[in-house]
Amino acid sequence: MMKEDFLHYVWKYKCFSKFDLKTSNNEHISILKSGLHNKNAGPDFLNAQLKIGNHNWVGNVEIHLKSSDWYLHNHEKDKNYDAVILHVVWEDDVAVFMKNNTPLPTLILKYFVNENVLQNYRNLLLSPLNWIPCEKNITTANDFILSNWKERLFFERLERKSATIEILLKNENYNFEAVLFQLLAKNFGLKINGDAFLRLAQSVDFLIVKKLGFDTHQLASLLFGQAGFLEDKIEDEYHQQLKNEYEYLKHKYQLKNISKNEFSFFRMRPNNFPTIRIAQLVALFHKHQNLFSKVLEINKLKDFYELFSVEVDSFWKTHYTFEKISKSSPKKLTNSFIDLLIINTIIPLKFLYQKSRGEVNENFFIDVLNMIKPEKNNIISKFENLGISSKNAFDTQALLELKNSYCTPKKCLSCAIGIQILNK
Repeated sequence: MMKEDFLHYVWKYKCFSKFDLKTSNNEHISILKSGLHNKNAGPDFLNAQLKIGNHNWVGNVEIHLKSSDWYLHNHEKDKNYDAVILHVVWEDDVAVFMKNNTPLPTLILKYFVNENVLQNYRNLLLSPLNWIPCEKNITTANDFILSNWKERLFFERLERKSATIEILLKNENYNFEAVLFQLLAKNFGLKINGDAFLRLAQSVDFLIVKKLGFDTHQLASLLFGQAGFLEDKIEDEYHQQLKNEYEYLKHKYQLKNISKNEFSFFRMRPNNFPTIRIAQLVALFHKHQNLFSKVLEINKLKDFYELFSVEVDSFWKTHYTFEKISKSSPKKLTNSFIDLLIINTIIPLKFLYQKSRGEVNENFFIDVLNMIKPEKNNIISKFENLGISSKNAFDTQALLELKNSYCTPKKCLSCAIGIQILNK
């Protein structure tokens, strides 16, 4: 089934025979400028320059599957379309008139489209069984084009992530330190407990977290108490100490905790238990009183690893939960876990901060992710099976954006790979 965005593509990139190009009324057309592609309301291409017959025209171009769509969309009543000088259609099923009652020049595109482009379009977008539309020929993409496209995909992903973070910043009056705490908490919870950890971080004013951060016992009482893990009666001295301290803090700051039932332990590895992740969060914000400032200063991957190298309280070295003693282990953040924090928290927030100051250092973000090992997930594995390998996290982030924002919604006509394949 033909789609209008394909006609936009064909007109924009002139994927049709320019030889003996004629209107439906048999007037010759010469395209001097196809116009600026308009993604907003109004005609599809602005400020085109055409020669139709013996006359030179400057104006706009409107594109439809059928000429009758002009009336279906009520363009005859919209002054924005008075300056349209050419109607480009796939099928000319009804006459369209200009204000002076003369027929609007119409180009029936199907008579001039390059047959190879049309066949490539059908193969690319009309194949419903493929994981991605171009899976049979994605490896034919030019390396130079693919490299440049990956860079754009990466920064599009950053922009999209930063849009979500922007909402958090607005809610916190652009306190980057507070939002860093919320984002780190969310990512400490990983996919299963991420939302619960975000609610935990948002359940208390960050100023309180910052104030209590100098005392690891008070900070642990605050976060475990807010998470609801201090409500049970447990015969353990450490648990009782935290519980007593939290009761004092709860009354002092008029706090309201969330339920521990919001956190899941089911099918989690012990090192990912919510209790361990909270203990690590406590250790991190106790060790670094001004964590965001330090994040801004760091430009090397090894320094990020050092920044997040923290030790949990001695109690947690021999426990995974409050109830049961276990074999002693340091329970430090692994480099692979820190990689996730850098990818999903540090990079997006630092990008947004630099953007807010009008001084984005693009090379920093690329260089850091080039040093991080490629992510492992189902999407990256499938690209690997298609012959598209990833050397680092920069590649995997770009491929995730490609799959989710272009391949799945079949935006091949906006994709550098799709455009190259269509033009073969």
